[in-house]
Amino acid sequence: MSTGHHTAPDAVSTAVEVAVDPATAFRVFTADMGAWYKDTPYSWNDPDRAVGIRIEPGVGGRWIEVWDAATGEGFTMGTITAWEAGRRLVMTYTSRRIPDPVTEIEVRFDPVPGGTRVTLEHRGFRNLPPDTAAEEVAHTRVGEPYLLAWLADHLGRIA
Repeated sequence: MSTGHHTAPDAVSTAVEVAVDPATAFRVFTADMGAWYKDTPYSWNDPDRAVGIRIEPGVGGRWIEVWDAATGEGFTMGTITAWEAGRRLVMTYTSRRIPDPVTEIEVRFDPVPGGTRVTLEHRGFRNLPPDTAAEEVAHTRVGEPYLLAWLADHLGRIA
């Protein structure tokens, strides 16, 4: 039952350090997402239909949960609103739980000694109804560390 006001934060951030340069981390995050993203029951909007995931490069590109391997089409999870190769990526976020793109995800690739700090910030939760916001924040706090761990594991194997 909704309390009518927000107690959830507006944003959740997760970060990981990887032993590759920012350009490589960005390229693998975007162009190779299908290679490192894990197929788990909680990874997909429609686990019965999902066969992959991909990001179309550049502003206006889509983040797609692929349902048709032949065409690469499926459920559009977001639209790219900022594309700064090797530096940052911003995209709207939509899911079956959040039907309108009222939240967004920013992924930053910052150089650090020995590699890159990849920071994923999911924000805009206060745009959601309070109960939905609380559920999404909880889901994000669990899921996004896995997402970045999958990326780090993959980069560790290919570096």
